[in-house]
Amino acid sequence: MRDPAGSRRPYRPRVDVSSDGPGQTILGPVAGVLQDPDVAVGTVSGVCHGTLGELYQGPLRADTEPEIAVVSFPVDRHSWVYFTPRTTAGPPRPPALGEKSVTAARLFLDHYGLALPAGDWRTHSELPVGVGMASSTADIVATLRCLFRVFSLPYDTDVVLGVLADIERADSVFLDEFALYLSGRHQVVRRLGADIGFHTAYVTEPGTVDTAAVTPLLLDHYRRRGEEYQRCLTDLVKGFDSGDPAAVARAATVSAALSQEVLPKVTFGSLRTHRERFGADGVFVAHTGCLAGYLFASRPCAEVKSELSAFFHSLGHQCTFAQGGYG
Repeated sequence: MRDPAGSRRPYRPRVDVSSDGPGQTILGPVAGVLQDPDVAVGTVSGVCHGTLGELYQGPLRADTEPEIAVVSFPVDRHSWVYFTPRTTAGPPRPPALGEKSVTAARLFLDHYGLALPAGDWRTHSELPVGVGMASSTADIVATLRCLFRVFSLPYDTDVVLGVLADIERADSVFLDEFALYLSGRHQVVRRLGADIGFHTAYVTEPGTVDTAAVTPLLLDHYRRRGEEYQRCLTDLVKGFDSGDPAAVARAATVSAALSQEVLPKVTFGSLRTHRERFGADGVFVAHTGCLAGYLFASRPCAEVKSELSAFFHSLGHQCTFAQGGYG
């Protein structure tokens, strides 16, 4: 990873970020590391949006060795990370940073040769864990964005990608646009812009999905259905290129239907059957999660929202409305 901040920094002892049990960190001195002198005073925040699963998840191309490619579906729900430098002496307070965020902070500091000043972390998230909303990746990216601001460094996606590559398979929530992304390689294959957006109505089905455990099943499925996925991805990209949300929604519905063969959603069949009744443009899912819902290119009116809510309630779920995408 490159260092856009340069290498000329005064020598100072480091204050490290280290784990002290699940969800806790402590601050302790470590000598011999450089620290940036221009640390801002006052609370600093980093914010990252989550996802409503994916508009596409499948192979990048139809061949014998597929990789998992995704077009994540950004949602207007977020993870926040706060850091407040302390000017008074006292014992460190245990923050709410999770284990992966602690690792991300350590990798960031090591990369730039920085030392974190004494201070306190706080977090907040609207993203449930384990359902397909990229909560883990959003926490990591929010932590890194907070650290970029703490040290007044320009946001660098190369650094973010390098940190993520050392921690987990990830979604492209570090970008503020759609992208075709290889989640295992942490490679942006193609940026798809920020012109398309949807209104959504969705439900969260019970349970969680272990993405790592199902990856072999997904790859076998991609080998069997490679040509169908290739047509789906081609149609999706054409929809983005032409700025046609209806075309994107149709391709997302095909991708969701293909995923039913591996990780089925109980509600998907009913959603697809009743799509035209509600005037929805398509159906989306969290392919390796628990979300399923409708895509609307135009905001549904209050009456339609009431009907949607009653419909989802009849399926045994509470409906949630949210803005997805960027347009």
